[in-house]
Amino acid sequence: MGIFISVPKTIECVAIAVFFAFAMLLSSAKLLGILQSCTYSGKKLVIWAAKKYNLTLGRHLLLALCCALACAVLSLSFSFAGQWACVIGLAAYVIFFTLFVIADTRLSLRSPATLTPRFGRLMASVWLVNAVIAYLLVTLLNFADHVWGNALFGNLKYVVLSVLPLCILPIVCLSNAVIKLYEVPRNARYVRAAAAKLGSAHLTVVGITGSYGKTSAKKILAALLSPKYRVLSTPRSHNTPLGVSKTINQADISLYDVFIAEMGARHVGDIAELCALCPPDYSVITGICPQHLESFGSVQNIIKGKGEILQNTKKRAFIAADCFEDFVSFGGDKVRCDAASDIVADCDGTSFTLTLGDSSRRVHTRLLGAHAASNIALCACCAYEMGVSFDDICGAIEGLDYVEHRLQLIKSNGVNIIDDGYNANIKGAEAALEVLKTFGGRKIVVTPGLVELGILDREENAALGAKLVGFDNVILVGDTLVGYVKSGYLAAGGDESRLRVVPTLYAAEDVIAGIVSRGDTVLFLNDLPDVYA
Repeated sequence: MGIFISVPKTIECVAIAVFFAFAMLLSSAKLLGILQSCTYSGKKLVIWAAKKYNLTLGRHLLLALCCALACAVLSLSFSFAGQWACVIGLAAYVIFFTLFVIADTRLSLRSPATLTPRFGRLMASVWLVNAVIAYLLVTLLNFADHVWGNALFGNLKYVVLSVLPLCILPIVCLSNAVIKLYEVPRNARYVRAAAAKLGSAHLTVVGITGSYGKTSAKKILAALLSPKYRVLSTPRSHNTPLGVSKTINQADISLYDVFIAEMGARHVGDIAELCALCPPDYSVITGICPQHLESFGSVQNIIKGKGEILQNTKKRAFIAADCFEDFVSFGGDKVRCDAASDIVADCDGTSFTLTLGDSSRRVHTRLLGAHAASNIALCACCAYEMGVSFDDICGAIEGLDYVEHRLQLIKSNGVNIIDDGYNANIKGAEAALEVLKTFGGRKIVVTPGLVELGILDREENAALGAKLVGFDNVILVGDTLVGYVKSGYLAAGGDESRLRVVPTLYAAEDVIAGIVSRGDTVLFLNDLPDVYA
């Protein structure tokens, strides 16, 4: 046994383990970014990797085969070097892991991973798990070589290490599960601290939920309340318990009168959990559609999940007119909001008549689309109930600015760019296409399709494709859902010469640069996180 446990052999095992720990970590970069966009759900990561058109697992298989073949060739070619032949064969792993990482960099994520402390801890966990697994495997191979004493096996033993690239996905999932032993209780303490802090304050809390339009409604409501109140709201699309808790814990809430919490959900019970964190005095439901059907399982579950906010609202809830009937059976004081009429939408914004109580006035906003009027009216009803005057509400409407990545109009070198990158639902897509039609010049649509529709993925993406017929150019991005969009487009009589399919958003931008001219309008409809690409 002396040879097996010798210092040189131990150093060899450690060195190889350290190399593979770094190589596997670098090769896992894209998976880690995807995992973060999956809110660190290993199950969602596996579902993404298993999708029909996803090439990730195939690329790992190719890496493993290249490493195995090259390692075998090198080891046999240098068999005259004795026990050093297997070590020389390791050069194959250096070469092919390097090539893999370089190729992976060129396929960089559209939504790059955010280097948060949690992401750093996950990377450390991935490195450590890989190091342990590689060390145990190398030690086992050396032990087998020592016991068996076969020269051919001794030369080729490190070819077995080519199984490691095949294990990148399960190792990432294992590392994530390990780090959750720390993260889950830590996050629970963080949420409890936020709940206690908010509970001891004297803020009016407004909860906003719905299948779509939550972030836009949050921004609009904050603007309408601002003439009377000091308003704190969750930033961007932070609508999970951790996102809401972060806003509360990092703010001096004594400086505010109202807290607006955007409440997202993917399962029944998620809204109830958020309401326990920040019980709403008032609530707003923006609308219902099959968004997140993949996780909810049915439209009825979506309604049930969103309806949890009504059961936890202390005072009054305001519900968009087109989905009010869905919530009639739920308890609480509910108001059907239909305060916008005579809506006129064009490329310069939206005009409509706002009616609140006995007051009525024609107002205009730069926000695009007829649906913007409905969102504004919904929020106006809530603000009016909370004591903001009709005149102040109308004045705030005139001053509303675009919501980032939600039908945000950007003018660049004479080209109109409509950034609707955070729109991933059926209703929003329809509204965005109607907005595009109001612009002059050529009209170009860039989209990867719609997501989280479960059994409706094929049907609704084909329907989206049919709606794209008639636009001057259609650029489909990715390969997971665009097949359905393309088939729907062609089945509806779309001109295939106007259709392009590209692998990434960057490739789409290259195509646009070659065809766009002054006066044209480009709609970026749903720039999906890479988990759906």
